[in-house]
Amino acid sequence: MSHRLLPLLALTALGLTSCRDTQISTYRVPKEKTPAMPVVPAATANAPGATMANTAVTTAEGPGLSWSAPAHWTAKPASAMRKGSYAITDDSGATADLSITAFPGDVGGDLANVNRWRGQLQLPPLAVNELGSATTHMDINGLHLTTVDFTGGPAASPQRVLGAIVPLGNATWFFKLSGPAALVAREQAPFATFLQTIRAAGATP
Repeated sequence: MSHRLLPLLALTALGLTSCRDTQISTYRVPKEKTPAMPVVPAATANAPGATMANTAVTTAEGPGLSWSAPAHWTAKPASAMRKGSYAITDDSGATADLSITAFPGDVGGDLANVNRWRGQLQLPPLAVNELGSATTHMDINGLHLTTVDFTGGPAASPQRVLGAIVPLGNATWFFKLSGPAALVAREQAPFATFLQTIRAAGATP
């Protein structure tokens, strides 16, 4: 055998041995977890804004308001957003919602706040010169209230909002009754009576 063939045969044998010794390893790569969405404190759904999802909202602190709700309103637990919350249900099972919220400052002013409520009912925004005719003002227990009454939404199931905007110190409070138009109409008188009970916390009834 030629001496020149010996290195070639040796290399071939080494290559065959290496092929036999090679093992294929399978690795299971764990699926990446979807990162958890950060918890947004005091975010909106029933805040004065129509769309506040994923937006941090600071509720008002400091002096507050007190009120007396009608006996047939069912109190719901307060939350980071709501200072108070009630459900009103009729015999058919329809439900209206009474929300009480408070935010620092004027939250954009009466026009912006009224138009947010109108947007929730699919109503067009008011111009500044239309605000006066769309709102009513009253002074109750030393507080100045701006109230509204709007009906909108689908013709087949109209919705109605009765609302009151109440400035207090460096904050603004919002009282909003919303739900099916017929049910809210039934609750119009109790809501008006409810507004008469609103006063600064600690004030004598």
